[in-house]
Amino acid sequence: MKQIDIDDELYQYIASNTQSIGESASTILRRLLNLSGEKIQTANVELNQNNQTTTTLPKITPVAEQTPAPAAKPSTVAEKSVQQKNANVFNVLNKEELAMQKGVVGRFLFILSAFYRTHKTDFRAVLDIKGRDRVYFATSKEDLVNSGSSMNPKNITDSEYWVMTNSNTTRKKMMLHEVALCLGYSTEQAEKIRDYL
Repeated sequence: MKQIDIDDELYQYIASNTQSIGESASTILRRLLNLSGEKIQTANVELNQNNQTTTTLPKITPVAEQTPAPAAKPSTVAEKSVQQKNANVFNVLNKEELAMQKGVVGRFLFILSAFYRTHKTDFRAVLDIKGRDRVYFATSKEDLVNSGSSMNPKNITDSEYWVMTNSNTTRKKMMLHEVALCLGYSTEQAEKIRDYL
């Protein structure tokens, strides 16, 4: 299988079209491009007069022509807030990518990053999640280091937030469960997210 790099906006678009948890990016793209169930035409390769190969690819109709235009972006703060509340981390989490993360800490950070990407404006609520003697989240590495010993702080990817990672798997699961609840997920959804770890 080949890999390609895509920008964050395109990734979010693909992820937002997920219909089931664990659905691969290839499956989503096939559906969006109306390629599911159809045999994809192979490229025609011809030799020209100079013995160079010329490849003719099948015509693909751009997605913009196949689907209705996206809704206009919200124009007010209230509409943006409603859109943010309707965001769902399950649309961003991909089980294949999650499985590729290195160890429990890698998966933990990946899930937290998905929460942050989905709930940027509300993510600050995680700062209230604390243990009996420990601070779990902070906006700087120094805040975590100064709050206790052996914190092993790690940055939550693409965010200004840091998380304490020197805890056992059970504690990390509890932290994910609490993050999900404070971001408005149901207990059932929070348990499902916890079990991803």
